[in-house]
Amino acid sequence: MLDIHIDLDAGCTVCRPVGELDAFTVSQFRQTLAELASSDRLLIDLTGVPFVDSAGLGALIGGIRRVRELGGDVAVACPRATLTRLLRTTGFDRIVTVTATPEEAMAALGVGRDASSGAEDAETGAAGGDAPADAEGARS
Repeated sequence: MLDIHIDLDAGCTVCRPVGELDAFTVSQFRQTLAELASSDRLLIDLTGVPFVDSAGLGALIGGIRRVRELGGDVAVACPRATLTRLLRTTGFDRIVTVTATPEEAMAALGVGRDASSGAEDAETGAAGGDAPADAEGARS
């Protein structure tokens, strides 16, 4: 099972999958990334992901490509040494910034230098906080 949390309140869109990204869960993850493709800045936080197979890696690459095609920027936070090694071995880190922490990924996206604190979004109701993707309209 895979839970996906979306945070729209961080100065960028943060996608936090929790669980394994594999052939059994990849369609849900792929759908969520497609829904986030219009994000100006997307941070994919893999902190809660213990395992990624080739299907999960393919979904990551496809999602990144769609965001960039629409003019957005993407960074990936991956604190697990085994997953970071996989991303480097496959050359994934050559197509997208891979950092050890979400904070480093936000810095790579320029969040904090020119982004607001998110309080304005909370006033307008545009931000959803840290909610599961299902609450944001993602399909399972």
